[in-house]
Amino acid sequence: SLAVLQALEDGLKKADADPSVKAVMICGENGKFSAGADIRGFSSPKRRGVSLGPIVSLIESSEKPVVAAIEGVALGGGLEVALGCHYRVAHVKARLGLPEVTIGLLPGAEGTQRLPRLVGVPAALDMITTGKHIPATEALKLGLVDEIVEENTIEAAIRLANKV
Repeated sequence: SLAVLQALEDGLKKADADPSVKAVMICGENGKFSAGADIRGFSSPKRRGVSLGPIVSLIESSEKPVVAAIEGVALGGGLEVALGCHYRVAHVKARLGLPEVTIGLLPGAEGTQRLPRLVGVPAALDMITTGKHIPATEALKLGLVDEIVEENTIEAAIRLANKV
């Protein structure tokens, strides 16, 4: 939603400007990272305000380490947010993917550029063109996530942030 995008932008800018902040962790709520955009918003008149692409670029360009704590699902725009992060920690039961193609859309926040950099062109093409969701264990093997955990993902992401 626009409110979530605005909160992400505001939080990132505030963290970057605060010298006491050493790293940033992005997580979802209620056991889910993000299932992506609400597609009902795509048919509404031109939206004003922030959009996902510049937010993901803001995450990626942060001088402070940004760690995604992925629980549940990171799909579509949610995965694109995670791709902009410098590190990704996923719960072993998490699923990741870019399912937009199944409704005739391509990832719109540069996921088609960031995903191949992490997992290579063949694996990225498979994910982008089929829309399949992959389990965290496969994401780790591909290099999409840096670590998988069976415990509290947020605590693991904080530990990783402190380490880097």
